[in-house]
Amino acid sequence: MPPGRPARARVVSNENDENVSSTRMTRAKAAALDVDVMSQPAKQPLQAKKAATNANTGATRKRAALGDVSNVGKGEVAEGKKPAAGKVGLVSKAAQPAGVQKSNARTTTRTALAAKETKKTEVKRTGSGSGAIGAAYSKRKAAVATTVKQDSTEEGEPVRKKAHTAEKAEKKQEAIEAKQKLEEAAAKAEEEFLAAAPVPFVYPEGVKDLDSEDLDDPVMAAEYATDIFEYMRDLEVKSQPNPQYMHHQDDLEWKTRGILIDWLIEVHTRFHLLPETLFLAINIIDRFLSEKVVQLDRLQLVGITAMFIASKYEEVLSPHVSNFEHIADNGFTTAEILSAERFILTTLNYDLSYPNPMNFLRRISKADNYDIQSRTIGKYLMEISLLDHRFMAYRPSHVAAAAMYMARLVLDRGEWDATITYYSGYSEEEIEPVFELMVDYLVRPIIHEAFYKKYANKKFMKGMSSSVLLHPGLPCF
Repeated sequence: MPPGRPARARVVSNENDENVSSTRMTRAKAAALDVDVMSQPAKQPLQAKKAATNANTGATRKRAALGDVSNVGKGEVAEGKKPAAGKVGLVSKAAQPAGVQKSNARTTTRTALAAKETKKTEVKRTGSGSGAIGAAYSKRKAAVATTVKQDSTEEGEPVRKKAHTAEKAEKKQEAIEAKQKLEEAAAKAEEEFLAAAPVPFVYPEGVKDLDSEDLDDPVMAAEYATDIFEYMRDLEVKSQPNPQYMHHQDDLEWKTRGILIDWLIEVHTRFHLLPETLFLAINIIDRFLSEKVVQLDRLQLVGITAMFIASKYEEVLSPHVSNFEHIADNGFTTAEILSAERFILTTLNYDLSYPNPMNFLRRISKADNYDIQSRTIGKYLMEISLLDHRFMAYRPSHVAAAAMYMARLVLDRGEWDATITYYSGYSEEEIEPVFELMVDYLVRPIIHEAFYKKYANKKFMKGMSSSVLLHPGLPCF
């Protein structure tokens, strides 16, 4: 701001205002304009204004000599001077245009500030009289901007476009390196696989490769058949119950167990369930009784619940719990069966992985060329192991091999050759103890009616009748 000045009379820009109080030229105004008031006419405001215009013109010419051309075109107002305050009551706009009057008012308001703004204009407009100064200032400004840009680049703050380009290139390089690593790992894995490729399995002498015939059938899973059955043989030991668990049962006997199993065979037949369901249900009962002591009046609940669990595990569509409630003559409610189900599964730790003897029987039947008669009689003989507790000490695969051995012997299907020995996993000497137990059960009187009626049916080719005819010709051990 320029230094303060004494207050001056305000100039009224509207000369057509009829309420103007006075239009006389005062002595102070005349002194400022170097005009003698006494020598002027009484009413000549236009001459006083002309004198002010001449004064302004002279001042403007002096400013132009200093190189200031910003106010040359306006040269009717002197810098730092106000126009004459002489006014007429009524002056027409045609006699004095309003545009000139406004230019005078704007120029004479703050002359010092106008000069300051003129200097700024000199710097920015390089083509108006001060070209050398403007050019030098522009070069200096460009040099400063370049320095700041270099400093920001050195400090790790690159321009946005370059940063994105660098980031994109870095990601592309990382993708290329990752792809190269994957290719190297794949090549290394392939080399290791080829180096450690398993030696082709060689069958023992005299054994036929029966699995190669089913390589085109994905349902048979011939590539994994050998590994699957090896796993099942290892699992047999873990799922085998205690063959002497009846010693710690106070109210139960082996005879009671036989009656329960015979009734469950009847239930299994009425519901038309799979053979695997029956074998799993009996295994659940024996494993549970090996862990818990059960009273006699709750033994049937254990049996019906075990059948319910096995049907849900093996069947595609298992019977409803209300069906098992009805088959037990409504002796137990649905809530009791479901509660017993939770208790049995908790006791077994929810482990129902049981290597079913039916799977081993089918494996041996493959070596027997899937003979339907020998396999049906083998099922009948194998279910004897469910009724007689003495078979509990033998593995399911062992029982299946003995059942097929005896069925082939009864039907005179030939010797127990090397191929059948390999696929069954047992030789004739190993089968002999289980074979003796089967013969011993057959020569005894019939005590399990449901089991007898089941295999006396035409559906099972009357296997019971065929086995009864075997009694006189069975070898004695």
